[in-house]
Amino acid sequence: MIPLTHFLVLGAILFSISIAGIFLNRKNVIVLLMCIELMLLAVNTNFIAFSHYLGDISGQVFVFFILTVAAAEAAIGLAILVVVFRNRRTINVQDLDEMKG
Repeated sequence: MIPLTHFLVLGAILFSISIAGIFLNRKNVIVLLMCIELMLLAVNTNFIAFSHYLGDISGQVFVFFILTVAAAEAAIGLAILVVVFRNRRTINVQDLDEMKG
C-alpha cells in the first residue's frame, strides 16, 4: 500500500510545476490555461488521497465538482481565445492587455 505522503508529495510537485508555469510563461494564454488545469489536478489528487485514507467519500464528491468547473473553464476559455484570435490575430498575453475603446 502506498503511503499518504507519496500522494501529497506528488500533489505538491504538480502544484509547484503549475505555479512555475504561470509565473515563467507570461506570453501564451493556452499554456496559462494548461497550468491552471494542472493546478486543479494537483488539488484533485490530494482530495482523492485524503478521501481514500480517511475512508470518507466527501473528497471524491468534491473532485466531481472540481472536474465540472475545470471542464467549463476549459471550454469557455478556449472559446474566448478563438474569438480573440479571430479579432486580433494573436493570443500573446502582452498584446491582449490593451482594450479597444
